[in-house]
Amino acid sequence: MGGKWFYHLVAFIVVAIWGSTFVFTKMLLQAGLSPAQIFTLRFIVAYVLLLAFSLTRQHRWLSSSLKDELLMVVLGVTGGSMYFFTENAAMLYTTATNTSLIVCSCPLFAMFLFALFYRQSEPIGRMQAVGSLLACLGMAVVVLNGHFVLHLSPLGDLLAFAACLCWAVYSLLMKPALQRYSTLFITRKVFFYGLVTIMPYYALVPGFPTLSTILRPDVLWSLLFLGVVASMLCFLLWNWVISRLGAVVATNWVYFNPITTIIFAWWLLDEQITPFFLVGTLLILAGMYLADQNK
Repeated sequence: MGGKWFYHLVAFIVVAIWGSTFVFTKMLLQAGLSPAQIFTLRFIVAYVLLLAFSLTRQHRWLSSSLKDELLMVVLGVTGGSMYFFTENAAMLYTTATNTSLIVCSCPLFAMFLFALFYRQSEPIGRMQAVGSLLACLGMAVVVLNGHFVLHLSPLGDLLAFAACLCWAVYSLLMKPALQRYSTLFITRKVFFYGLVTIMPYYALVPGFPTLSTILRPDVLWSLLFLGVVASMLCFLLWNWVISRLGAVVATNWVYFNPITTIIFAWWLLDEQITPFFLVGTLLILAGMYLADQNK
């Protein structure tokens, strides 16, 4: 990974934090909040903080053109509302294993999209392709954990695939966005349009947590972690890492998501770590190393 080790370290930290969010999300679900409500509240916290920070320095409200503003809308949908909605909805119709396996394969789809749209300016090298496939295999070994039987559920699996495709498109569109705008501006727009585009959901499923529920210490601390750390800081850092490593290499770190989730489950929930986890982790590490070899 050469001199880019710091960017890889930041990417790993971001993915590790995202892998830990299941604990806080589970606590909020147990407190009676719905997945859409959790997403909305964490994005409100992140957007308000980013907006306040932007107001302390020179900032811009709109993109340079309508085309670019529409690009921000699509980023808000694919990296925000639609991604979280489809991922959470998938859990209602299919198993956690299926959802994790499909959603965490998004780096593979991101690589295919880059090969299709940027094959001349940024061609995918053979080593990158082999490394991505190897890392994807390692992720599958970790998620399946020796149980090589998938319970197919067309609707749930389709929703999980939609979430996977959303994140791959988000990674793809970050390239032109980062060429013209700052990470802070893009991230703020993602949160804003993520919130705007989730609003129609509440017309179909009305209801929101009461203020007394939100102010409960366990609920409030979980929301602050998800909003400040897992959303605001992690999205800023993730978009910055993409600008430094490129979307294909950076997105490959998503393969580590189930690894960090399992580690946190072992630490906090006393779940066992199996030999499949160790083998899968080694495959992911080997794949990540190969994917970062440009030639």
